[in-house]
Amino acid sequence: MIRIRKSIRVARGVADCYRYLVDFSTSEQWDPAVYRAAKRTPGAPGVGTEFDVTVSLFGRRRELRYRIESLAPGTAIVLCGTGAGMVSEERIELVADGDATTVEYRADFTLTGLLGWSKPAARALVERMTGAALAGLRDALEIDTTPPRQGWRDYIADRSLIAAAPSFTERGYLALDDKAHSEFMDDRVVVVTGATGGIGEAIAAEYARLGATTVIVGRDAQRLAAAATRVRDFAGCAAERVTTVEADLLDLAQTRAAADALVAAHPRIDVLVNNAGALFAERATTADGFERTFAINLVAPFVLTEGLMPALGAARGRVVNMSSGGMYLQPLVLADLNFAEGRFDGTKAYARAKRGLVALTRHWARRYAETGVTFNAMHPGWVATAGVAQSLPGFNRALGRFLRDARMGADTAVWLGASRAAGRINGEFFFDRRPHPTAVLPNTRVRPSEAQQLHGWLRNATGMDGHGVG
Repeated sequence: MIRIRKSIRVARGVADCYRYLVDFSTSEQWDPAVYRAAKRTPGAPGVGTEFDVTVSLFGRRRELRYRIESLAPGTAIVLCGTGAGMVSEERIELVADGDATTVEYRADFTLTGLLGWSKPAARALVERMTGAALAGLRDALEIDTTPPRQGWRDYIADRSLIAAAPSFTERGYLALDDKAHSEFMDDRVVVVTGATGGIGEAIAAEYARLGATTVIVGRDAQRLAAAATRVRDFAGCAAERVTTVEADLLDLAQTRAAADALVAAHPRIDVLVNNAGALFAERATTADGFERTFAINLVAPFVLTEGLMPALGAARGRVVNMSSGGMYLQPLVLADLNFAEGRFDGTKAYARAKRGLVALTRHWARRYAETGVTFNAMHPGWVATAGVAQSLPGFNRALGRFLRDARMGADTAVWLGASRAAGRINGEFFFDRRPHPTAVLPNTRVRPSEAQQLHGWLRNATGMDGHGVG
């Protein structure tokens, strides 16, 4: 048996530390050895709740099963872990130390197989892994309010695109120093579009786990209900904390009606995540006359954001717009926003619409600067979703094993809406929690005057009232 006794001091109250730790699936955010952790047991964590934990060990991924054996609410958590040649009993005690907390970690490990061959080597390994985990936990719980800056490596990579490509994969996410979401959002309201699966559902689930009242917007009532159940199960929250609004965002009237319903139900909205999007192989127009790709990826976010501005302004809220790395390859074509000229290319149409959304993000940041609402766009990386598999089957086949999962893709969208550091940033384009340039290739930069033209075109085409000047 290997016995470990360690402690750390965290500049955070006991209640927050306990709340974060009792859902042990957060270990994927702070333990460097954990690749993925998921709560098997639906609902709020309690005695008997089980977690599947995938760890990286000796260059391979191995599966562990953890179970909460006992709880002293607010002060202690006892877990039992099994798998990969290990059985552990781990006790975490939280002791108030003024405004801070001392985290006392006590664990007994019984090792078999390869791990049990050499006790000195195994002890050194366990000591190193638990030490790294506790250091990661301390960093995850201590709130950093410093706005991030782009490093020189990112700067160089961004300007070549090819060098930046590996960072778009799972590898880029796993290399992040900070993956934590521990800034709770009680009494705040978050609206997420396109959240009946994939990245959007993962975004909604993490916001709900942070305590926000989360509203999922989607077009199918049955899928909305199923997604809301999954989000509640993940977050362990009360049913009323996750609600739905049914609307087909390809339809202008339904999108406006959704905005009106949201403002009526929530006079203060703290975060809007415009996540809904789609890539279509063939050109077709909506009932309102917009090309579908343009409608869902740019018209709908415009209408919903403008419609929610009274509620966003009341909360001094945040808008997070989901873009794509594909936008780097295309310019904004103001003369043909509906892609009516030439041979239609769904991938190009998607990239152009996302380019427009990023340009609109910066325009909104300037236009509404005095309202206190912030606007940022982000790129989730290359993510394995059903939409990618359907729309880009060749890409999905070639890179499938390297793609991020939905929760990795959701990370920056949650960080932008929840973290104090992100609250001080406006009008930027983010990837993996760092700002990045919006244009690299020649003739793809959108000038402020062009973004203003885009805003005016959308306002006229949709009949939306303006809330600012320009």
